[in-house]
Amino acid sequence: MYLRPALAALAAAGAFLSTPTLSQAPAPYDATPQLVAAAQKEGKVVWYSATDVSVAEKLAKGFEAKYPGVKVQVERSGAERLFQRINQEYGSKIHNVDVIETSDAVHFVHFKKQGWLEKAVPAEVAKLWPKEAKDPDGTYAVYRAHLSVIAYNSKLVPKEQAPRSHADLLDPKWAGKMVKAHPGYSGTIMTGTQALSQAIGWPYFEKLGKQKVMQVQSSTEPPKKLAAGERPVMADGNEYNVFLLKESGVPIEPVYATEGTPLVVGNAAVLKNAPHPNAAKLFYHYMFSREAQQNNSDVGGLRSFHPEVKEKAGRTPLAQIKLLYSDPAALETQVETIKKKYEEYFGT
Repeated sequence: MYLRPALAALAAAGAFLSTPTLSQAPAPYDATPQLVAAAQKEGKVVWYSATDVSVAEKLAKGFEAKYPGVKVQVERSGAERLFQRINQEYGSKIHNVDVIETSDAVHFVHFKKQGWLEKAVPAEVAKLWPKEAKDPDGTYAVYRAHLSVIAYNSKLVPKEQAPRSHADLLDPKWAGKMVKAHPGYSGTIMTGTQALSQAIGWPYFEKLGKQKVMQVQSSTEPPKKLAAGERPVMADGNEYNVFLLKESGVPIEPVYATEGTPLVVGNAAVLKNAPHPNAAKLFYHYMFSREAQQNNSDVGGLRSFHPEVKEKAGRTPLAQIKLLYSDPAALETQVETIKKKYEEYFGT
């Protein structure tokens, strides 16, 4: 699905990037035969990704099929763990990674400030991506977008009894029956927590913390807990896993809360000291191709900025959802406060 109808609101809310400055972006590049040959000579690209492992590995296999001789090493972890890993590695002058992708836009504000990102603008990003979804200096761009949603197991919860809002989750009947992910591990949940705290206030989380919620780490986990019947309702978690489970026949339904649903963007970038610089640029180029973006939608249930991507029938169009936005520049200063408040309210 193409997201342009929502871009004016997104830009006004600062949802994607920091305030643009005078562009210093390099010329766009294509996957030329020379770049392909140089990448094949290097033979490998190391990708740190916060996307669900099955989706990331599917994309990697697509790249390997398109460019034989270049293997993709997928290192999948939660966004906050990847952020810590990059900081530790670059702080120790260890350069293992070629391409980084996480679901926390704040990370890329930080990486850019540190001078750790290589300027690289794939031709399709330059031509097709809206300006709000790419760094004006060419150091990163929005690779994927998704929502952090409420959801329920429809076998365990009848539709008429299902929650319709965040406020509904505070009903005593859901005590001990919910699962949610952690902002200290997941970039999706960090972003969503900030957006919700701005929209409905911290007292919501204080009350939710008293509901005996099952706490997990990654935003990929709550939908799987619903699918297994371990909990009937999830307070947050990523939309794309809900799509995938529902479309595989699992009785799970997303809920787009009346107060609004947090939108989360996942940026990607090439590292300045990438050990396989040509393979890194080739893989980065592939990530934004129609083929890769369609794969992300079909296999991963992710939202895409590529205008040629077609979204599956049955998925609620973004234009019909009330969205909550997070400003990454503001969030950068609030991360520790959010973690502290969350620990206070949830005891973890």
